[in-house]
Amino acid sequence: MLPMMELAGFPPQTAKRIWLTLNLGFLAATVWLLSRVTRFRVEQIALLAFCGFGALRTNFLYGQYYVFLLLLLTLLFYFLHRGISSASGFLSGVAFGLKLYGGPFLLYFTAKRNGKAVAGMVAAILCAGATAIALFGWADIRDYATRILSRTLEGGSINPYHPAVPTISTLLWHSFLREPELNPHPLWHAPRLFFFLRTFVSAAIVIFTLLGLAQAGAAKAGLAKNETRSERRDFAWFTIAVIPLSTSVASYTYILLLLPLVLLLEDADLPESVFLIACYVLLTLPLPAAWLFPKVWLLWLVFVAVGRAYWRGLGPRMVAIAVAFVVVIAWLDARRHLRSYANEPGQRFERVAVEKGALFSSSPAISRFGVFYQCIGKDRYVLRWLHDGQNEELAFEGHAFHPVARTPDGPIEFELVAHGTSTMMEFDPSTRKTVPRLTPSSVAAPAESAVSPDGKWMAFSSPQTGSKQVWLRNVATGDAKQLTGGNCNSSSPAWELDSQAILFASDCGRALGLPALYRARLIPLR
Repeated sequence: MLPMMELAGFPPQTAKRIWLTLNLGFLAATVWLLSRVTRFRVEQIALLAFCGFGALRTNFLYGQYYVFLLLLLTLLFYFLHRGISSASGFLSGVAFGLKLYGGPFLLYFTAKRNGKAVAGMVAAILCAGATAIALFGWADIRDYATRILSRTLEGGSINPYHPAVPTISTLLWHSFLREPELNPHPLWHAPRLFFFLRTFVSAAIVIFTLLGLAQAGAAKAGLAKNETRSERRDFAWFTIAVIPLSTSVASYTYILLLLPLVLLLEDADLPESVFLIACYVLLTLPLPAAWLFPKVWLLWLVFVAVGRAYWRGLGPRMVAIAVAFVVVIAWLDARRHLRSYANEPGQRFERVAVEKGALFSSSPAISRFGVFYQCIGKDRYVLRWLHDGQNEELAFEGHAFHPVARTPDGPIEFELVAHGTSTMMEFDPSTRKTVPRLTPSSVAAPAESAVSPDGKWMAFSSPQTGSKQVWLRNVATGDAKQLTGGNCNSSSPAWELDSQAILFASDCGRALGLPALYRARLIPLR
């Protein structure tokens, strides 16, 4: 978000107008640059851009980043086309520092044996890293790299099951992993197959794209009429390959396809031109039957259709070796993930307060009247009350956060944020009345530790093993034992009144920071 930081001081509407104006300038610059490296006139490329109206609309409506990223990638190719390889590599490094889409181009430059571009990209990445450390500090960068980036690369940055996220990763999550709230009825609950296919597909895209480019370099005459055409087509195909590797894609993402579309149309015949433009239009528009993931299959079709010319020269032996290599990588990675998966709360503990479609359940608070926890409602954060076999929503005039039961008999304290003001409130379960807290109190925060009602145990959350996990400590001896595991986060422990179990929140098997609730019965674990 670094390019947007200067807009943060403006009122929201003014900032959006400025960003919209800048995006129009980015788009105009992209169109002009493409006209300089192809035979198309500015107005022709502008019409092609307008064919992606669906992607442009959502970029402008939501103030998204992808028109700017499109300009960076177009500049990247412009300098590459002009023979200024170091500048091209540096721009790809800048793009990578801002968005992960620029990262794979290091493989492209390596496959092309373009040492100047590789050096330029490495220099830009080092500069971006130094800038990030200067702005945010090493601790935050390390935390992002170890806890957040790894989850993002595996599809855990947003709801990984929702068909509105048209990625190969989401398709596999949706098809082969059961999640009680977000995906209760997968095609087949097969975690082993899921972990294997997720790595297999991504590795296959990378390996066979690089093999195709290497084959093209060895036999240019069989693929293109001249070196310039080969350069355009190679770059376009690689850019297309980058998008299915992404684990976070939306309709606005597909504006990036304008660059490879124009480059491919340069020498395409009529049937191929119609096919490419039709696919581009369909990918940028909302499509029916999203649960079938039509955009995933459509993008895959484009990738294969363009890439088949690159694979014709690959012999059966080379293909067999490549497939075997990909299978071994996928198998090893699947084994690693299955070990982590077996330690996740969903495989060991009872799920609590299951509500179909619930994205976020956290901060459990336990009283004699039941369990209270924070949840996302239709248009705000609400409290939910689990009692007498029912799950009741408590909505207020504002957002309700972090319920706390300081005594078993209540009341339930929580933070209410409305009209830019935070107020500590009390909810009395016996009378169902909500009033402001009369005595001063600090703003509520998620509980990271809790002592059992019998005083013998402390449950706490800690990131000492990497991701945040819940631990159990014997108060008398000080001995601690890790309760939860997995490459995910578990936190907010709260004791049941008999000291025999704890409730906690965990985002395992879900998106980063969008947890669900679990109950861990501790008698067999002590």
